[in-house]
Amino acid sequence: MKIFIGLGNPGKQYEKTRHNIGFEAIDFLADKWNIPLDQAKHKGIYGTGVIKGEKVLLLKPLTYMNLSGESIAAVLNFYKADVSDIVILYDDLDLPVGKIRLRQKGSAGGHNGIKSTIAHVGTQEFNRIRIGIGRPVGRIPVVDYVLGRFSQEDWTDLIKVIEKIAAACEDWIEKPFLKVMNDFNQ
Repeated sequence: MKIFIGLGNPGKQYEKTRHNIGFEAIDFLADKWNIPLDQAKHKGIYGTGVIKGEKVLLLKPLTYMNLSGESIAAVLNFYKADVSDIVILYDDLDLPVGKIRLRQKGSAGGHNGIKSTIAHVGTQEFNRIRIGIGRPVGRIPVVDYVLGRFSQEDWTDLIKVIEKIAAACEDWIEKPFLKVMNDFNQ
């Protein structure tokens, strides 16, 4: 089984914010793969399906960003899945809007959702797709920036990025993550 996890915060007030780009990517995959996110368990909302002959699970933790690892660990434990079976999609301040970076391991880099994941799964070695949201300009506090919404221009660019992420996710179903990483980090 391949498990795709998008990080974000639940609730209308967080929809389409920079910090919720992981949720947006999972929603895109759910629509593309016709997998309804209609199951609530493991402190999240999720759906399962079969893509290219492989069982897949799409998960949006509902624990709020800072506790994302609780939901991820619960899913891994329930399905007896290995941490190598997951890819986490999340926002990254250090990448410009419109850029993605695939990695197999690394520190949290100040991202509380990834800090929580590392704490709950017990390793920094898991697949991830970092989605660039850029850094705030001027004196905008980081918390206000990540909880703010994208400009219309940025949102147009992000739709293309999410399509690219979906292609990377589809490739991972059939190929080793390292190969996908090399192909999409060009």
